[in-house]
Amino acid sequence: MNLSLVDAFGKFGAKPTNRLRALSAMAEDGAMVLNCAQPQFGHPAKGVLRYEDKLSREAADSKLIELLGQHLALARDGELPIRMIVTSVLAAGSGKSGRSFHVRPDLVGKVVKFDGDHFIVDFTRLQEPREAAVRRK
Repeated sequence: MNLSLVDAFGKFGAKPTNRLRALSAMAEDGAMVLNCAQPQFGHPAKGVLRYEDKLSREAADSKLIELLGQHLALARDGELPIRMIVTSVLAAGSGKSGRSFHVRPDLVGKVVKFDGDHFIVDFTRLQEPREAAVRRK
């Protein structure tokens, strides 16, 4: 399902400040919602999806970058969970242009590094509540 960026943030209870280019927002439950670019992902270990980027990759005067830096610092210092939106650029020859957005509610991230520019967020699968796992057996 192709969501708008606003709808993707809304899936996690967050409202972006920029409906077309928002990079992050804080959700009602206190989690940070991060808009991730597909090429920035890696797999450092089994069961870990790593998102790594630099704020300096974008224009320094961007209010969106400044806000992302504030959100990353809050998430790092408060050990807040990170929720993932993935932005994919649609291929020019596909008949559709632009970007598509999807959410990964099955993954939760944690800021493992943020030095004011370079940041790393490691995402892992949500652990099922114990009762649900026991009930299925």
